[in-house]
Amino acid sequence: MAKASGLGQSVLSVDDASGTARAIKNDITNWQMSTPRGVQDITGVDKSANERLLLLADGSVTLNGVFNAAANQSHDVFKTVPSTSVQRTVTQTVNGVTLAMEMIATDYQLTRSDSGELTFSVPLSLADGSVPTWA
Repeated sequence: MAKASGLGQSVLSVDDASGTARAIKNDITNWQMSTPRGVQDITGVDKSANERLLLLADGSVTLNGVFNAAANQSHDVFKTVPSTSVQRTVTQTVNGVTLAMEMIATDYQLTRSDSGELTFSVPLSLADGSVPTWA
């Protein structure tokens, strides 16, 4: 496969607080991932364009989904975010390529809309200093 859509190609797992990977992709309605690099401006006054150096790598993921309190599903995975300080392996496989990152979840936001939907959002940030690398 070369080019692909985001339909049916994703595998997503997140560790629960005990470190067990849980496949919660059925609860996830959309996600956003970022792997930015810092830059340092080193432009001398003798230049007419910017010069930069690459600095530290980072990673972040935001998972959005539908509340599911069934055993080993999204609520079981994220219910301990407010009360524990554990790193979680977040593994995403898209079109046969995988990115796994050790992350910390910084919030478990539940939203009940005026139409009755109960959804969640979980932002995660890189935790262990390892450069995010696709395999």
